[in-house]
Amino acid sequence: MRDALGVGVAVGLSGFAFGVTSVGSGLTVPQTCALSLLVFTGASQFALVGALAAGGNPLTAAAGAFFLGVRNAFYGLRLSQLLALPRAVRPFAAQWVIDETTAVALAQPTRRAARIGFAVTGLALYVLWNLTTLLGGIGAEAIGDTGAWGLDAAGPAVFLALLAPMLKSGVERSVAGLAVVLGLGLLPVLPAGVPVLVAALAAPAVLWAQGRRGARDEKGVDR
Repeated sequence: MRDALGVGVAVGLSGFAFGVTSVGSGLTVPQTCALSLLVFTGASQFALVGALAAGGNPLTAAAGAFFLGVRNAFYGLRLSQLLALPRAVRPFAAQWVIDETTAVALAQPTRRAARIGFAVTGLALYVLWNLTTLLGGIGAEAIGDTGAWGLDAAGPAVFLALLAPMLKSGVERSVAGLAVVLGLGLLPVLPAGVPVLVAALAAPAVLWAQGRRGARDEKGVDR
């Protein structure tokens, strides 16, 4: 289970960047720590504080973070079958259903190994993510203006570093590319936080285009 522990440690340390970004966006250290303790999904947390930092409406920022977090519900459906945890444990395990724990659990050859991988990754990540969030928040509060130090770019940089290895197929890269075009293109004309919501339409748009292309190919074969 060294791989599971390694994933937990490597990703958990990036909580420092979230702490810096969150406090730099105007949240207090306790509010920042509460987000990591209760939300515990990095993509949604970065999206929320990023929208707030840009002056976005809190409801719009929360909506963007929510849509990013919806994928965890689908992970949960798959993991519930794989792990088959006792009913009493499931509400607590649900807090750890994120990208990294799902990837580690699915990579294991047996149910027992999947449970251990899920638990080790989740525990290491949760402890380190929250600890480094606290350290990052305290550090950002101490130095003052994070923008003057260039630390306001830490959050987006970490988010991109986590996302890039996941883009393995052509469809995934197309979705990511279209989302970037929509998000950046609409940034000057829409209120902060709204471009993120519009960028979420990239996935259904690409899948629709793929379906149309597949249908045309099938017609060509039939002829």
